[in-house]
Amino acid sequence: MDTEGADPAIEEIKAADAKELHRAVREEGQAELDRRTPSLLWSALAGGLAINASLIAEGAIHAMTPETPWRHLIVSLGYPLGFLLVVLGRMQFFTESTITAMLPLVSRPSGATAWKTVRLWTLVLIGNLAGTALATLALAHVPLADPPLQDAMVAVSAAILKHDATSTFWTAIPAGFMIASIAWVLPNAREQSFLVIFVVTYVVGAANFSHSVVGSAEAFTLLWAGRIDLAGALLGSIMPAVLGNLVGGAGLFALLAHGQVHSEMVDEGKASELP
Repeated sequence: MDTEGADPAIEEIKAADAKELHRAVREEGQAELDRRTPSLLWSALAGGLAINASLIAEGAIHAMTPETPWRHLIVSLGYPLGFLLVVLGRMQFFTESTITAMLPLVSRPSGATAWKTVRLWTLVLIGNLAGTALATLALAHVPLADPPLQDAMVAVSAAILKHDATSTFWTAIPAGFMIASIAWVLPNAREQSFLVIFVVTYVVGAANFSHSVVGSAEAFTLLWAGRIDLAGALLGSIMPAVLGNLVGGAGLFALLAHGQVHSEMVDEGKASELP
């Protein structure tokens, strides 16, 4: 976009267009793809630990609200807390990386970029799951929380038992799409970033969509409480959610986000090759 002679004050308040958003998210994704393995793992572990704030907040609200038809809507107000910590804290997060890592790949496909994308997703997922497993294990067996809060966290987590592996996969698709959209809109959100993250993630929680990382915290909580076994946690809940989030984020949203600017990028590439 030609901004020569434009008023800087006007440019400052204008929202970025689709091409500018694509470039911003793509450049962020490329930087993530190039990060060293230890950096990715430590950042992903921090993200996995921090996301447990969502479950803790939901448990605290659940423990203090009566059983009513609208209780779930109130409890879901705690769901965005972990996302706010992770996203605003710039920690590595699996569902956010589904779009940021995909845009460099679909923009300039290559075997090397594909390998870097798979590497990023694998490392971030391992770090996130390690964080949720360690945090929920500590909350279950170390007196970090009062027993009523521990019981409430188990009660909140039990909602995932309503979904089998197939329904978890399907309900993870809209969750992956919506969380990926956060990474896309944040460059334009500016001082409204808090509100954007809160609203999107609240809807994910209130709608009972399946999120792989928050869902892993819930699955591990039930595992440590003896409500499910390891196979049920991994195969019945976590992995179906991972696959559904990938379809919704890396599949649907990333490809749609790229598709809306692809022809313009091709035209610009051809123009740059002219003498």
